[in-house]
Amino acid sequence: MNQPPDIQQIHDLAAQIEALDSTAMEQARMRQEVLTKPAGSLGRLEALAIQIAGITRQVTPVIERKVVIVMAGDHGVTAEGVSAYPSAVTAQMVHNFLHGGAAINALARQAKAKVVIVDVGVATELHSPDLVERKVAYGTANMAIGPAMTQEQMLAAISAGIDTLEAQALQGIELVATGEMGIGNTTAASAITAAILQLPVAQVTGRGTGLDDEQLAHKVRIIERALTTNMPDAHNPLDVLAKVGGLEIAGLVGVLLAAG
Repeated sequence: MNQPPDIQQIHDLAAQIEALDSTAMEQARMRQEVLTKPAGSLGRLEALAIQIAGITRQVTPVIERKVVIVMAGDHGVTAEGVSAYPSAVTAQMVHNFLHGGAAINALARQAKAKVVIVDVGVATELHSPDLVERKVAYGTANMAIGPAMTQEQMLAAISAGIDTLEAQALQGIELVATGEMGIGNTTAASAITAAILQLPVAQVTGRGTGLDDEQLAHKVRIIERALTTNMPDAHNPLDVLAKVGGLEIAGLVGVLLAAG
C-alpha cells in the first residue's frame, strides 16, 4: 500500500479473512486414518497437514513456493532490565539472519523456503541488499512510562507487513511462516496477552531469554506497571497493540491480515 492503512481499512482486511474449508479438512483427516501408520504417530504434523488442506481447499495440497517472513524491531522497555540481553543483540541477530547463520535459516533450507528479513524498528542503522528496509522508528518507546507507539507508527508498521506479504504473493508464494526478532518482545507479547485476555500478568509471562526467579518477578512488575500506566482497551486490539506492543509485532499483524 502506498499509504499506511487507516483503522477502517484494517477492520475491512480482517473481515475478508476466510474460514478454513471444513470439507477438505474432513477428507484430509479421513485420508490420514487409512494410511499405514499408527494414529497420531506424526504428532503436530498431522494437524498441520489437515489445516493446510483447509487453507488451500485441497485434500492433498502440494506446496512448492514457501517463505519465512521475519520482522525485526527493538523495544524501549528493555531500559527497565526485563531481558538478560541488551537491545544491541537484535541488530546482531539480524546480521546473522542475513548471512544465513541462524536456526531459522537452517530450518528454511531444509524446507526449501526462502527467508525475508524486514527491519521495521531496529534501534541500529542497518543496510543490506538482502534486507527489506521499512524502519518506522528506532525501537518503540518505553511502555512502562507511556505508550509504546503512536497510532501512526503502529499503522506504518502494519503497512510494512501488508506490503511485504503482497510483494511475496506477486512472486507466487503459496505458504508463509512468520518470525520475529526483538530483544524485549516477550515482555510486549505478555502485556498484549494479559490485556486482551484480562489475565494476571504472572500467568502469561515467561522467562524469555532465561531470566532467574528474581528477574522474572521484576519483569512481571514492569508489565503490570505498563498496563496500569497505559490502560489499554481490552476490546480494542489496535489500542492494545499501540500501547504495549512492538513494531515487529505490528508488522506481523500486517503480514497475517494480508495473508488472510
